[in-house]
Amino acid sequence: MATTAVSMLKPAASNPATSPQLTDTLIASVHHKREQVIALLQAASSEFGNVTFANSYGAEDMVLTDIIAKAQLPVEIFSLDTGRLPAETYTLMSEVESTYDIKPVVFFPKHDAVEHYVRTKGINAFYESIELRKACCHMRKVEPLQRALAGKQAWVTGMRAEQAATRASLPTREFDAANQLEKFNPLSDWTEKEVWAYIRLFNVPYNQLHDQFYPSIGCAPCTRAVAMGEDVRAGRWWWENPDSKECGLHVK
Repeated sequence: MATTAVSMLKPAASNPATSPQLTDTLIASVHHKREQVIALLQAASSEFGNVTFANSYGAEDMVLTDIIAKAQLPVEIFSLDTGRLPAETYTLMSEVESTYDIKPVVFFPKHDAVEHYVRTKGINAFYESIELRKACCHMRKVEPLQRALAGKQAWVTGMRAEQAATRASLPTREFDAANQLEKFNPLSDWTEKEVWAYIRLFNVPYNQLHDQFYPSIGCAPCTRAVAMGEDVRAGRWWWENPDSKECGLHVK
């Protein structure tokens, strides 16, 4: 159980994971997988027509944003603003708009739900139990996602299989029973090195917290830096067991 005395100090920007050595093999793999992603998203758009991409502005989502924008794929881009994102994420949001000349659709939590939670549970009640943390995630992420997906036939995520124990068997395509639509995970088989190689090769803007050992970035109070060798999702809800560390957006 965590306390509210959480240190959010940021280490110096020297994370080697964000600058992998660009070997010929790695470069070839990235270009090959980029073409696979384009083909998958083109097929998804042809089959379903109304496809949307959930961009959380992590490194993986920036790869997909770059591919969708540069390949001019007919895929809508949206994001969820929980109201408690790091300042660096908002900076990246603005950079995405200017770099790609796009304005992703932004969905916010319902103010009455947030006000009720804070008044009755407390501003940082999510540290107190898994139930209260999931309730916070539900009002700030899950419910807005449901509105974002309303009327859509398929949606796209930047999830990778190696990110967490909860994603180990992640397919590139699956039926999302919770939201009753098709779901595509084009980067499922990508490695962290391939993600960062793509970002370096194609000069993709990214969240500067990644350089400070934040491989996975969510809301500021629920995200910390990780130590060298730690799992890439270790900094998300670090006070919980790995098998419960999902916000509810991708729980089957």
